[in-house]
Formats: sequence, C-alpha cells, structure tokens
Amino acid sequence: MPRTTAAPAENTGAGRRTGSQTTADLAFLARAMKAPALLDAADRLAERARKESWTHAEYLVACLQREVSARESHGGEARVRAARFPAVKTIEELDVTHLRGMTRQQLAHLGTLDFIAGKENTVFLGPGVINGRALRRWCLPSL
Repeated sequence: MPRTTAAPAENTGAGRRTGSQTTADLAFLARAMKAPALLDAADRLAERARKESWTHAEYLVACLQREVSARESHGGEARVRAARFPAVKTIEELDVTHLRGMTRQQLAHLGTLDFIAGKENTVFLGPGVINGRALRRWCLPSL
C-alpha cells in the first residue's frame, strides 16, 4: 500500500468540521496507524454512541477494543503463515486408522489439552507418523 503523506483537513472557518472532513480524516488516520478494523467499526460505533449517549472516552475505548480484538484474531494466522507450515491440520482431520492402541475418543480428549492445564506429561510412542511440529499444529492451531 502506498504511503499517504497528505495531512488531515483543516477546520472550516466557522470552527466546526464537516462530516466529509471528519470521514476523510478518520480514513487517513486509520491508514496511517494501520488500523483497518478501527475504520470499519467507527461509523457503527458512533451511531451506537449517539443512541446510548456514550462519553467520548467510552466511544474511543469501544473503537480501540475492536482494533485490538481484530489484531489478536489475525495474529495467530500471521504466525502460522510466517512459520511456513506446509498445511494447517486439526485433530479432526487426522486419520486414526494407523494409530494402534488409541481410539478417536482418546485422541479427542488429548485435543482438549487438559493435560497441559493439569501439568501432566504426555508421551507419544510409535513410528514417527506424528512429529512434534505436527502435534503443535493439531493441538494449538491458534499459535
């Protein structure tokens, strides 16, 4: 995306900004801050703020919460792309026919990651069908 160097519009002579100036400034500033979710949510949140009589601070907090939430949800996807995994897989996609001594129910239980919360060790024995990298992708897809 090309860099924008234009400054936000100045106030009109009457001291009040027009709606189009504010919209243009918001678009410019959101691009400059690389905050697309903020731009997407601003109009809807502004309307809600008017209806519910929010303070300026409450409106700002709501806008920033949307941006932070969007960044957190997209952050995991970016890390997976940066890791250059050949494919993202889930436990549900795993073919359990070659796993001897393990049922689908046991595998689903491992997928809940209860053993991590309980600080328990888990050992996977057998041929190198599931390596540590693949297991992390299956068990921790949000990373």
